[in-house]
Amino acid sequence: MNYRFFTYIFISLFLASFNLSAQTEHNGEAIHHEEQAAVHEESDGDKPYDPTELINHHLSDSHDYAFELPFIHKTFHLPIILWTKNGLTIFSSGEFQGDEHGEVIVEKNGQKFKRIHDLIVYADKVGEHVDPNEVTLDQRPLDFSITKNVFSMLLTFLILLVVLLYTKKSYDKNKVPRGIASFIEPLIVFIRDMAKENIGPKYEKFVPFLLTVFFFILFANLFGLIPFSPFGYNLTGNIAVTFVLAVIVFIITNVNGNKSYWTHILWPPGVPVILKPFIALIEILSIFTKPFALMIRLFANILAGHTIILTFVTLIFVFKNWGVPFASGFATIFMYISELLVAFLQAYVFTLLSAIYFGMAVKEEAH
Repeated sequence: MNYRFFTYIFISLFLASFNLSAQTEHNGEAIHHEEQAAVHEESDGDKPYDPTELINHHLSDSHDYAFELPFIHKTFHLPIILWTKNGLTIFSSGEFQGDEHGEVIVEKNGQKFKRIHDLIVYADKVGEHVDPNEVTLDQRPLDFSITKNVFSMLLTFLILLVVLLYTKKSYDKNKVPRGIASFIEPLIVFIRDMAKENIGPKYEKFVPFLLTVFFFILFANLFGLIPFSPFGYNLTGNIAVTFVLAVIVFIITNVNGNKSYWTHILWPPGVPVILKPFIALIEILSIFTKPFALMIRLFANILAGHTIILTFVTLIFVFKNWGVPFASGFATIFMYISELLVAFLQAYVFTLLSAIYFGMAVKEEAH
């Protein structure tokens, strides 16, 4: 056994955890100073460190992208793209800089906008203090902004495209996979064989999608575990992303469903006539519960992993004890190793279940 390899992995993860701690301390101090300024008039004592806001900041979406490395802290303001009653409106999210309570009003294209917890609304249609959950559709424009998650998604697609094109070029040139191609090719063959086993003779039609969704989820999961910019994002831990993936699986499954598939759903064979309507109702419900399970499984597992890792790191600043950083560091390393397994496992499970659903939709009735 090559113990040197595992030693390198252990040291890398240990350093990564402390790098994450350094970033957390920087962000935590910034948040702490803002909170102290807000409550300065109420109390003269030190305000206890609250990690909740920091964790929520990492897990939530935003219009800004923070680029953070040791001694480098830079925030990039992403473009806000709105479709309003006066047409397309584009401006930088930096114009809302320093806005903490929805007080900054930006006037563009003859209209006034303000941001409430990353929700862009018409300033003249809402009051000074409004709950974002109570904002109606007529109070907000159509928002096509490039948010942190959208930028992360585009970055993931770009890197994935470069890696796969390099793999293809390397394979065409050498006929023997080398470098990263030697890692990618077995995964491609594995997913292809899995699709063939679960879908059947028509598997080739679905392999491109299965490979795309597998590598996208895998790369997004792995990049989310890298604790420095431009990575470290929570892409597949965002329910909007997993929802779209589940909807695509839902559409592909039902569009390709053959006569046998719909017959088993709408008029199940081999069931007493009196029970057929009830069984059909359950089968129709299962059409929606299957992609829903795909969405929740991926979202919950990735979100939980990021939350636990950040919780372990923030314990250092909650207890402020010399012994805590070592215990927290080792706990973070353990979670990192677990999340590496989860990154591969969740990509595989999502792809496997998608293939099973496709196989159920195109399976021919045996005679």
